[in-house]
Amino acid sequence: MVDAPPHDLEPGACQLPARTKGRGSARALSCALLVCGLLVGLWTEPAAAHPLSTTAVLLDVERQTVTAQVQMPVDRLAVALDQPLTAASVLQPATLSTVRDYVHGHLSASDEAGRAWTTTIGASRVEVIDGVDHLVLEAALVPADGTVGDFTLHYDAILDRIVSHRIFVSARQGETGNYTSLGMLSWQRQSVPVPAAGPTATSGFLASLQLGVEHIRTGADHLLFLLMLLLPAPVLAQARRWVPRDDPGRASWRVVHVVTAFAVGHSLTLALGAVGLVHLPTRLVEAGIALSVLVAAVHATRPLVRRGEVLIAGTFGLLHGLAFAALVDQQGLGRGSIVVDLLGFNVGIEIAQLLVVVLVMPSLWVLSRTGAYAAIRTTAAGAGVVFAAAWLMERTGLLSDNPLEPASDLVVGSPLLLPAALALAAGLAWSLLGLRRQEVGPPSPTTQHHGLNEPASTQTASA
Repeated sequence: MVDAPPHDLEPGACQLPARTKGRGSARALSCALLVCGLLVGLWTEPAAAHPLSTTAVLLDVERQTVTAQVQMPVDRLAVALDQPLTAASVLQPATLSTVRDYVHGHLSASDEAGRAWTTTIGASRVEVIDGVDHLVLEAALVPADGTVGDFTLHYDAILDRIVSHRIFVSARQGETGNYTSLGMLSWQRQSVPVPAAGPTATSGFLASLQLGVEHIRTGADHLLFLLMLLLPAPVLAQARRWVPRDDPGRASWRVVHVVTAFAVGHSLTLALGAVGLVHLPTRLVEAGIALSVLVAAVHATRPLVRRGEVLIAGTFGLLHGLAFAALVDQQGLGRGSIVVDLLGFNVGIEIAQLLVVVLVMPSLWVLSRTGAYAAIRTTAAGAGVVFAAAWLMERTGLLSDNPLEPASDLVVGSPLLLPAALALAAGLAWSLLGLRRQEVGPPSPTTQHHGLNEPASTQTASA
């Protein structure tokens, strides 16, 4: 009786390619994965969990002056100034003078020739925007020659102290009409060009598209949710356990189902939320997003229900869509052509997500062909559980500060380094597998029959 093959070998694993074919396949896939890793590395920038409040800068562009309305969240401003600010204390004369000086030093404009404009900080008030107290400052930007032309706006208040903060800039022609998005400022980009004639529908669409891409690219919670949903794609749920899957085509279809379910879910609530038909408090939505990451991570460890990742993607996609809608409302998208802006934003989100899928899934599938994938999947899912639990406790008020923030900055501060590492690991694993196949030479008929990656002479009969 011949020894049975090890349990981790799947049917069909005995079909070893010829020496030349194996070498070519290994090199081709290794090169592809290494390129994917390089692309991900170039695409990566530091990110943090989805922020609870952001800054908006609304510009009224006129012939001789530009009026800017700066909406700063008081809680983020307190962190930036290292002061315990509240909606009442921020309007105290001494405190307000400090804030005005701070904003004045971080708000500027210059024309195409590089000449600086005059900046004056004016009236101030506190408004509640999306359930968060904001200090609203009015500022006047006056060009050096007295005539407004195309110019560049620079603004990095709060951003100079909190790198995860986001600033959204919108503009309109004159003091009436609708605002159109110009873009998002981050720690890597603190300036945005502003056309004197006002943004067009095309520029608004492109700015909205860029915003959608940036929001996913720099949002660790959204990215981690997607990665947790992708981890089980190369495996199959049987008897409440994950087992290897033979057919990569079915794994691809699983990914299509997951991405489609998530897209349908967040697109529905994004549209409803943007037009004001559905609204939930920001902190409740953010806590729900942390919960979605937690549930997806637990499911990646052990299947909660058959095809659970599709159900999780569709259900929690509704919450993610509400977060997108709150962002759209807060930074001024939809104040212009709501259809164009929402379309651009949603397309940007889908582009970012699909790029992540394309870069991650080949690596996961290759790793799933090895005996190490169970440990890799469990470790990654465990990390997801830890980070999601910390986010959830912070966003529900159980923790005033996230104790894992240093670890979050280190591990998910550059979220797309994980796909890069997966690509490199998968390329190395596949290369080593190819080398082992070359060492044993062409399989004998006996080896092919029994499915072992060893010469037939090493197979002994049992007593």
